Amino acid sequence: QVQLVESGGGLVQAGGSLRLSCAASKSVFSLFEIGWYRQAPGKQRELVARISSGAITNYADYVKGRFTISRDNAKKMVYLQMNSLKPEDTAVYYCNTFGTNPWSWGQGTQVTVSS
Repeated sequence: QVQLVESGGGLVQAGGSLRLSCAASKSVFSLFEIGWYRQAPGKQRELVARISSGAITNYADYVKGRFTISRDNAKKMVYLQMNSLKPEDTAVYYCNTFGTNPWSWGQGTQVTVSS
């Protein structure tokens, strides 16, 4: 089982930026497609962006042009650069596999965007 630790969240004004980080505990992480997900209060968890082991990326329509996902397999890290943040981006953000049974979910990192 791979452990995942998310970090980098915080409180930011609308229009601001944050960079989230996801650290994995095992190098096998590099073989998997990884997604960033988010869950707002009272809503279901949703996929925000994903990146394949070969660094092919895909984004939800509502973050295209604002968010960028990247990975560093040598460091066992995945990142989410979030620009032009909006209040509706407020949520807890998680990373996990995409397209396979998920590993145990981490604690996530809270992102709060004030208007």
